[in-house]
Amino acid sequence: MLPQEISRRAIADHQRELELLLTPSLFWFRGHFSQLPILPGVAQVDWVLHYARHTGLICGQFGGIENVKFQYPVRPGQRLLLSLEWRQPQRQLQFRYQLIHQPDADEPITVSSGKIKICP
Repeated sequence: MLPQEISRRAIADHQRELELLLTPSLFWFRGHFSQLPILPGVAQVDWVLHYARHTGLICGQFGGIENVKFQYPVRPGQRLLLSLEWRQPQRQLQFRYQLIHQPDADEPITVSSGKIKICP
């Protein structure tokens, strides 16, 4: 249910970046939609929490979505850069997904972004 992880790095104690490859065989693409598969938003949020925990960025529980914006459809075979930032005073996890290697784009395309509340 997870994408192929190409790379990960700690930018700072409170920041992580991961490069992810969305293989066409991913569970999330099955049936969503058969003629034009796209990655559901729930998968994107699930991955944010998974990678934030597994990179040591957070250790709490999901407390709710403060805001989220899905701006661009994500298709099988695309590569994404996932940026995570933990804001301890607010107990807030900020995230941003951007498309990687889009030759026709002048700047990176933000796919989605948001803020998630993390409870202790």
